[in-house]
Amino acid sequence: MRTLVTGGAGYVGSVCVERLLAEGHAVTVLDDLSVGHRAAVAPGAQFCEGNIGDPALLDALMTKARPEVVLHFAGSALVGESMEDPFKYFQNNTSNGITLLKAAEAAKVGKFIFSSTCAVYGEPETVPITETAPCQPVNPYGASKLMMEQTMEWQAQATGMECVALRYFNAAGASKQFGEHHRHETHIIPCLLQTALGQRETFSLFGTNHPTSDGTCIRDYIHVSDLAAAHALALRPGISGPFNLGRGHGDSVREVLTACREVTGHAIPVEEQPARPGDPPELVADVTKASAELGWQAAHTEIRTIVETAWLWHQRFPQGYPA
Repeated sequence: MRTLVTGGAGYVGSVCVERLLAEGHAVTVLDDLSVGHRAAVAPGAQFCEGNIGDPALLDALMTKARPEVVLHFAGSALVGESMEDPFKYFQNNTSNGITLLKAAEAAKVGKFIFSSTCAVYGEPETVPITETAPCQPVNPYGASKLMMEQTMEWQAQATGMECVALRYFNAAGASKQFGEHHRHETHIIPCLLQTALGQRETFSLFGTNHPTSDGTCIRDYIHVSDLAAAHALALRPGISGPFNLGRGHGDSVREVLTACREVTGHAIPVEEQPARPGDPPELVADVTKASAELGWQAAHTEIRTIVETAWLWHQRFPQGYPA
């Protein structure tokens, strides 16, 4: 199958490209490298440097690549930054996403698979969270993703395009070749591992008074390779709508800290900080729908196993991808 992967030089996108190539699909990657890395694009994929907000570039690329499916990973994904700069998130995630969706429709692309987020739910009324739970985002990141999902729903109704929104919970871990390298790292596991590597003096633990078992946020950490597997399954005809992607159980920040200490053998000193605005106390997926309709479930079920894969990658690439 001919696929166009936007954001394929980023964390989740790079592992998905790796999976698509392994399954024999033709892959074209579009990435502006503002947060991605050229070295993260697997050999065998065609690469185009550019922004999804450029209609002329998209039209030319659609003509050249003739994709049957667009897998859309490109966007901005930091909750804290979205609270400080909402405009950036509605521009990158919503406006530019709509530009891409329009180009896909003009090129008669049959399927559009969107990298969405559990942040669309906000602070859920019940946990685990089902896809039918109210979507009430509490930060611009989640709101910008939800607006894109809503646009896709109306687009599907109007044109018959199959639109899939894969709502990730917390992506983590690494494949052997591709891992998590952000120029400004905020995600918990790489921050902990960078501390173990001596690249940070301490790990900042944000929020110790949440209404959880140990006072720290609980998240459903899902291995990046399991996310890639779900995208591959979503390529099949007849698959559409939203799907939660998680393990179906969560770990607190303190539990992740313990796992990282055990895996690395380092003490990992901690500095406690106030909770960040827009951070719900607990987010855990109900993955019944993904299991029933996609035939998918997480292969990596324990946080320690997920951390081990990330640690192997960070040890192999302590400075991340080359510039």
